[in-house]
Amino acid sequence: MQVDKKETYTIIRPEDDCDQRFFSSLKKQIFDFSDEHLIIDFTTLDTVEVDDLLQFFDIAIEKRTKHTSFVLVASGLAIDEFPDNLIVVPTLKEAQDVLELDAIERDLMGF
Repeated sequence: MQVDKKETYTIIRPEDDCDQRFFSSLKKQIFDFSDEHLIIDFTTLDTVEVDDLLQFFDIAIEKRTKHTSFVLVASGLAIDEFPDNLIVVPTLKEAQDVLELDAIERDLMGF
């Protein structure tokens, strides 16, 4: 797992594949990122399936309850196949835009 900390968020990328090992490793380390806005970037992988990304649903809900952003980046997938609480975008730029919109929403709501 590659971790790239930016000023206001962290990008995490799987090194080899989006498999159960990556998911388990991230789930164990998610507490290290509990106060951080996260982007999980799968664009370096050859293939990512919808079921792979659905594993992150509980993490996305938990991050939302803590008022932090959680965005998955994967291209070539139908976005309408995901529940509303799981944000999946095709590019890193769109993920960064989502983080900005979330920050504005938090400011408006007083978080």
